[in-house]
Amino acid sequence: MTEDNGFLDTDEFWSADGEGFERAYRPESFGDFVGQGQTCRNLDVAVQAARQREEPLDHVLLCGPPGLGKTTLAAIIAAELGVPFEKTSGPVLERPRDLAAILARLSPRSVFFIDEIHRMGPAVEEMLYPALEDFEIDLVVGEGPAAHNIKMRLSPFTLVGATTRTSLLTRPLLDRFGLVEQLDYYNDDDLTTVMLRYAEKLGVGLDKDAAVTVASRSRGTPRVALGHLRRVRDFADVRGEDPITNDTAVGALDSLGVDTLGLQRLHRRYLEILVRNYRGGPTGVKTLAAAVGEDPRTIEEVVEPFLIRQGLIDRTPRGRTATDRAAQHIGERLSSGTQRQLPGTG
Repeated sequence: MTEDNGFLDTDEFWSADGEGFERAYRPESFGDFVGQGQTCRNLDVAVQAARQREEPLDHVLLCGPPGLGKTTLAAIIAAELGVPFEKTSGPVLERPRDLAAILARLSPRSVFFIDEIHRMGPAVEEMLYPALEDFEIDLVVGEGPAAHNIKMRLSPFTLVGATTRTSLLTRPLLDRFGLVEQLDYYNDDDLTTVMLRYAEKLGVGLDKDAAVTVASRSRGTPRVALGHLRRVRDFADVRGEDPITNDTAVGALDSLGVDTLGLQRLHRRYLEILVRNYRGGPTGVKTLAAAVGEDPRTIEEVVEPFLIRQGLIDRTPRGRTATDRAAQHIGERLSSGTQRQLPGTG
């Protein structure tokens, strides 16, 4: 879902020159991967141990918001192991036979990546259990009274699952992952390094100050930063500017509606409605979603996490409440009678 408000699809980067910023520069080793230091160290140790033992790596679950590098890390795991990399996504696996077809063709010790694994259907998940534990699946052959069950042996493989909603995973599935890693938002220094590396790889001149500006307005997310960099480059190209200066970066992002906190139009619209229409809350997410014209899931998964991280809203048992900082950011002031003092427990 790429929207007019500037949010990026959870499964792809902005494209550039037909290849995409991600394809133009994707780290191929843990040493090249910027950020997520502890996660990279943990995965690197596990990969080295698996290589020494010549065994498949334990199944890995990567958790965290969209755009932090889960797909890239899965590809790095396969590259470091020196094995084939097969990928799909949870929504694509609609029927057990869809999963069976992929599992049957996996080479020994392959890395099988399922993005948005929490969106698999229950029947598909049930088939996955014996595949993860015993490297076999149960298949029903024939129809009616002649139908019978057979077991198909699989080549040993490593499943790498990625999810933005760990709470939606069932306990039986969670228990089958030997490694569970939580990815965190990036700090501005790491994002600046990412911007400079991408720009160099793409042959785009980028001042350090401009990289810092783009990073600071990217909500701690490399995918968002890459989208901003592409847009800023457009402005610089039109002006015939090389390298991209900080003035151009600031002007481009301001023109695109990306403010100094990295909030975009949908973020600010959310805050404006919560503060001005509902006096800071508490207000239910469905009410807010209807008011801004968005799906509640988009509000919960895309908009609110960053607002909470920035201390702009609280999630409470009674609904969402705005903080004084949120009101100040949009040029308003909360009245003393609002419920914004409720703790963010919920």
